[in-house]
Amino acid sequence: MGFFELIGGPGIVMIAISGTIGWVVTTWLKVRHGYPLEGSFGQALKPVINNEHVERIRLLTTENAQMAAELSAMKERLATLERIATDSGSRLAHEIDRLKH
Repeated sequence: MGFFELIGGPGIVMIAISGTIGWVVTTWLKVRHGYPLEGSFGQALKPVINNEHVERIRLLTTENAQMAAELSAMKERLATLERIATDSGSRLAHEIDRLKH
């Protein structure tokens, strides 16, 4: 007895329907989360990349680098403030005196 004879006509229909539903859900999830859609031969279908998108990505990359640098500076300042707040008064006075000279 073969596979198709074992599952019968309704089983084949259910497999086809579940495969189609799976394809639709996968495509919907890709679109919803911004993943590119590809054609049969791997060519990009959506989103279409044009000069406007390339320029926007470049600007966002630059802004991201600037914000990362600013965040790094803020972390250093916060570490200094935490050290000042948790150190004893005499040590802080000693460091201030050392900076004056």
